[in-house]
Parts: sequence; C-alpha cells; structure tokens
Amino acid sequence: MKKTYQVIFTMLICFAGVSTVKAQRLSLDSVLARITANPALQAYDAKISAQDVYATGAKSLDAPKISAGQYQTPYQVNPNTGSFMVQAEQMFTNPAKLRAKQDYMKGMSKVTAEDKNYLKNQLIAQAKQNYYDRVVLEKKLALLQNTQSLLEYMLKDANIRLTYGKEKLPNIYKAKADLYQLDNIREQLNNEISQKNIMLNTLMNRDKQTPFTVDTSLVLKDYETAVTDTASLANARSDIKGISRNIDLQQLNAQVEYSKRKPDFGIQAGHMFSYGGMANQYILMASVTIPIVPWASKEYKANLKGIRYEVAELQQKKLDMLNQAEGQLAGLRTDMGSKKRQLKNYNQNIIPALQNTYKTSLLAYEQNTGDLASVLDSIKGLQSARMDALDRLQELLTLQVAYEKENERY
Repeated sequence: MKKTYQVIFTMLICFAGVSTVKAQRLSLDSVLARITANPALQAYDAKISAQDVYATGAKSLDAPKISAGQYQTPYQVNPNTGSFMVQAEQMFTNPAKLRAKQDYMKGMSKVTAEDKNYLKNQLIAQAKQNYYDRVVLEKKLALLQNTQSLLEYMLKDANIRLTYGKEKLPNIYKAKADLYQLDNIREQLNNEISQKNIMLNTLMNRDKQTPFTVDTSLVLKDYETAVTDTASLANARSDIKGISRNIDLQQLNAQVEYSKRKPDFGIQAGHMFSYGGMANQYILMASVTIPIVPWASKEYKANLKGIRYEVAELQQKKLDMLNQAEGQLAGLRTDMGSKKRQLKNYNQNIIPALQNTYKTSLLAYEQNTGDLASVLDSIKGLQSARMDALDRLQELLTLQVAYEKENERY
C-alpha cells in the first residue's frame, strides 16, 4: 500500500511539472530570423548552387572523334591496293565563345538570387502580418477579460438587489446573456490565435502545433511623413533588381550571339597502313568555320536584334514597376495618416466619453436613480468602441507591413 501511494505521488509531481511548463516566448525578430529555414528559400539556394556548378563546365570542348576502317580498298579477298586507316578529329571552339557562354551561365544565378530575395520579402511580410494579428488578438482577449469582470460584478450586485426587490429579473437574464456572449467571442478569438500560430510555425518550418507566446508591445512607425526616393527604391526592391539582373543577363546573351561570328578551328589526323607493299600514308589537315557568310549569319543577327527589343521591354517594365511602387507607397502613407487620426480620436475622445457614460450610469444605478439595462448598454458600448479601436490598430499595422513590404525593409 505504501508503494502504491509513492507511485501516485510521483505521478502527481510529474503532472504538476508538465502543467508548469511555459510556452516558448518568441519576439518578432526571432520569428523573422527563423524564416531562412523555410523550404522554399532553401530550394532557391539549391538552384543557385546548381547554376553555379553548371557554369563551371561551360568552357569544355566537344569530344574528340576517332574512326578506323578500310580506305580506298578494292573488293578482293587479298587486296594489293588500298589501306587500313586510323583517324582522329578534334574541333576547338573559339575561346571567345566559351567565355561568353560561361559569363551568361554565371549571370543566371544572379537572377535566381534576386528571385529568392523577392520570395523572402513575401514570407517576411506574411510573418509580420500574422504576428501583429496575433498581438492584437491577445489585446482583444485581455479586453474581453476586463469586460467579463465588469459584467460579473454587475450580475453579483443585481442578484443581491433582486433579493430585496430592487431589481428586475429580465435585467438579470440580459446580464447573463451578455456574459455568455463573451464566451462565444473568446472562443472565436482563441480559434484565430491558433490559426495564426499554425501559420507562423509553417513559415518557420516547425511543428505546426508548437505553442508559443508573443511580445505584445507594438511600435508604430511614422511612415506617413516619409518621402519616396526612386533611386533607393530601385536599389532596395529585389523584384526591380531582378529586372536589372535580367537586363544584364540579356546583355551577356547578346555577347554569346555576337561571339558566333567568330570562327572555330579543327584538326584532323589519320594514318593509313597500305596493302600490297605500298608505302604507308598519312593525313594531317586543319579546318576553320566561316560563320560570317550570309546564309550562316542570319540567325545570330536576328537574335541580336531580338535581344535589343527584349532589353527595351525590360527597361520599360522596370520604369512601370517603379511608377506603380511610388503610387502604392503614396496611397499607403495617406491611409496610415487617416488610420492614426481615427485611432487618436478613439483613444482621446470616443473611449473616454463612453467611460464617462459607464461611470455615470453605474453611479446612477448605485444611487437607485438608474437601471441595470443602462449600465449593461454602457458596458457593451465601451467594449465595442475598444474593439473598434483595436481593429483600427490592426488595420494600421497591416498598412505598416504593406509599406515595409513595398520598400523591402526586413
């Protein structure tokens, strides 16, 4: 029996230890630092490495060609003329062509690197948005707890008054309904928090159900007073830099096409073992291609012309992207200014006025000159205004994330 008690006591200690384990606390910077573990970014790293490795083989020559067989031999069992020949051939690609090809292949990984940075910016923006949403949800839960405390106090006081006939039963039922309604709101908020946790764990490439807490302190930036610098924007945005790298790549492609006008060289050597006592013979010949003849030069001339059009298209696309980004940033700054003014109005005017409404109705109720319904309405109005203020805060944070995403600020 004593041993049984010891086992039970040990199990209780274990359960107590499990219950006291706290979820890991992750700051926003910690979350963003873990984004590099995302498989999508690692896939780009592998692709960049593959392209760099491919470039190392760009200067290789064509394989040599070796042949052997009868040469000018008559159809006789024992020929007295002709030869058995062994021959080797090798073509030497013009070094300028090989260098141009290698430079072009090296340039491909630079384009891929900017594609990776663009995706990284998208993932970081998603992480920021989900993190800020989670913070606002935590603030809403805290607000809900405060409202619950007010309703529980009012319900307790109303039940006491009911025993003395100073309160009406319908008002008590209304207070209970308002209290139960908070359970539904809390359930919805907890569900949304779980969804944000899953999204953040997915972005960090962790177990999707790993619990963690967040830092609820927020910093609002003064982006609405910023000025857009086109040069800085072009240097910061990976998608715009990606277009610049594509333009560079097209220039390297033009060098590849231009190098096609340069000749290639070849050498051919052969040895003939002659039949019938004839002297052995050999072949030693050099060859050169002539790519500048009209019927051979049409292709690379057309390609060079096409590349010039593609470069012009990319340059116009870059200008359009800069123009769109400037307009987007200007709209975001205007919207952020509006949201900040609304939030200020909530904090300085609307919420204090509703707090005074609640205090006045509560004082009147305590002095038996007011009713419980008025107090409940003032509590509900105050909670609604505070929730609306948090919604404006969330919208402001969403705009802040969008602004940083457009500027590519990590």
